[in-house]
Amino acid sequence: MTLIDIQGLTKDYEMGATTVRALAGVDLRIERNEYVAIMGPSGSGKSTLMNLIGCLDTPTSGTYMLNGRDVSGMNDNELAAVRNREIGFVFQTFNLLPRATAFHNVELPLVYARVRASDRRARTTKAIADVGLADRAHHKPNELSGGQRQRVAIARALVTQPSLILADEPTGNLDTRTGEEIMQVFEDLYTSGHTIVMVTHEADIARRCRRVVRLRDGLIELDTTADRAFASA
Repeated sequence: MTLIDIQGLTKDYEMGATTVRALAGVDLRIERNEYVAIMGPSGSGKSTLMNLIGCLDTPTSGTYMLNGRDVSGMNDNELAAVRNREIGFVFQTFNLLPRATAFHNVELPLVYARVRASDRRARTTKAIADVGLADRAHHKPNELSGGQRQRVAIARALVTQPSLILADEPTGNLDTRTGEEIMQVFEDLYTSGHTIVMVTHEADIARRCRRVVRLRDGLIELDTTADRAFASA
């Protein structure tokens, strides 16, 4: 079943008197329980596409259907509601509240969603356990390693039970061994049925996904399996 259906997506930015076209007509379909890497050199449009997929921005033209709803023409409040309900974000910089425990950082989206306290506790406890941090739930970020902080961020993305996990360079601030551990967390999430879209410039990370979409000059130049994308590497 299709989760993301993008047709003819364009995005223009006004730079003084100049219009810069970041996306030049992208068509992309992603089914449920896919594990997709979005790649491309600087200026290729991958960050713009991520912002549109994440409902952080709106396209200049084209349509974007997410989970059966056309989100391409929504206003900011409508987009915020879709983000809160449908998308779990994992960022390179973790974006954790420094004075809050891991438990509270993970619980926070449920507080905003006005989930009742007993449900919040149960869902937060499960999300933290799912990323292997049950014994660190009451530690603050400065008491955790980089890998543990990213696990907290992944648990926070999971706790709302989103349709899509959108990860932006999730291992970018981690050493190689810790990055491997975080990629194993994503692998486990994928095999348990989650849909993951990961933006990365690293071939080693994209190789761990199942499908690779590569952009250049605002267009998709490659869309194939990870095995085929890196067959000659």
